[in-house]
Amino acid sequence: MATQTQTTIRVNLPQEAYDVRIAPDGLDQLGLWMSSESLVKPGQKVLLVSNPAVFDLYGARAIASLEKAGYRVCHCILPAGEQYKTLASIEQIHDAAYENRLERSSAMVALGGGVIGDMTGFAASTWLRGIAVVQVPTSLLAMVDASMGGKTGVNHPKGKNLIGAFHQPKLVLIDPNVLKTLPVREFRAGVAEVIKYGVIWDEPLFETLEAAERLDDYKHVSSDLLQYMLEHSCQAKAEVVSQDVREAGIRALLNYGHTIGHAIESLTGYSQVNHGEAVAIGMVAAGQIAVRMNLWEPSATARQDALVKKTELPTRLPTGIDIEEILISLKSDKRVKEGTVRFVLPKGIGEAFVSDRVTDETVRTVLTDLS
Repeated sequence: MATQTQTTIRVNLPQEAYDVRIAPDGLDQLGLWMSSESLVKPGQKVLLVSNPAVFDLYGARAIASLEKAGYRVCHCILPAGEQYKTLASIEQIHDAAYENRLERSSAMVALGGGVIGDMTGFAASTWLRGIAVVQVPTSLLAMVDASMGGKTGVNHPKGKNLIGAFHQPKLVLIDPNVLKTLPVREFRAGVAEVIKYGVIWDEPLFETLEAAERLDDYKHVSSDLLQYMLEHSCQAKAEVVSQDVREAGIRALLNYGHTIGHAIESLTGYSQVNHGEAVAIGMVAAGQIAVRMNLWEPSATARQDALVKKTELPTRLPTGIDIEEILISLKSDKRVKEGTVRFVLPKGIGEAFVSDRVTDETVRTVLTDLS
C-alpha cells in the first residue's frame, strides 16, 4: 500500500476560517498543532470528550500529545450510541467542565465519531457562552461529514438534531490510520456519505468509487483510494459550507438522503439502523422520487444504487416500519419550510437541487416499493 501524505484543506469562513488536516498518525501531533498555530494557548485546560471504546484505543495518545504541548488535560467519557445523544449527556459534559473549572480560554476536544463530535461541539458552544472546540473524528462518517461545518447538537425524542447550535471548530484533525480499528459496519456507514458527495457535487469522485473493486471494508480499500475519498469529500463540504455557513441556501444539498434517513433513524429508536445505513436508504428513495418526477434518468439512479449495494449498505426499509409514520415524521424535520417538506433531489451525477414539490403520494409510492 502506498504511503499516505499529509493534506490541509482550508474552510474559508468569515472570521471563523479553520484547517482540516488529513495526516496519518496525526493524532500524535494534536497538541503540537493546537499550540503552534495558537488555536489554544499552551497551559490552558482542555477537556477531552470521548466514549469508552475510542478512549481505550486512542485516549492515552491524545492526552500524551496534549500534555506534551503544555495543556492541562481532563476527560469526560460518555456512553457510545446515538440513543445517548441527548441533553442529559450535554449536562454530563457541563458537569465535567464545572468540576475542572474550565474557563473562556479553555477548550474541549472531541475524540470519537459523529455523536461525540456533535455533543462536544454543542457543549462547547454553550459553556460560558462559547469556548473553543477541536474535532478529532475517529469514524469515516465523522471524518467526511460530521466534524466539519460547525453543526452541533442533540436529538429530541420526536426528531433527530432538533436541538443545537452552529459552533465552528478551531481545527479538524483527521488521522486515517485510526480507521483500522473501526467496525466494518461503521466503515460502510461512512462510505454512504462519500457516495452522497459524489452524487450531489463531485462526478469524478462518483466515477472513482464506481471503478473501485470493493468499498465494503477498510482492509480492501487502498490507502490511495482512502486518501482520495477523504480529500474529495472534505473539499466538497468545505466548498459548500464556505458558501453557506448557516444552511440558508446551497448547504441544504448536504442533506441528500437525510430527510427520509432521519425519519427512519428516529422511528427505529436509533438502534436498528445506523446513520449511514439510514442515509443510504434515503438516497435510494430520493433517487426513485427524482425518477418518478422525470428529473433523473433511471440509468443514473441504477448507478447510484449499485454503489450502495457494492458497499453492502441497505437499500430497503427496515422491517416493521410504518410508512405513514415516516410521512408524519417528515413533517417535523428541521428542513420543513412553511409546512412543506423540502427534499434534496439529484438531476445528474454531481448535481442536485432542493425541491418543495414532492407530494406525499409520490413519497408513499416510493417507500411502498422499498418496503
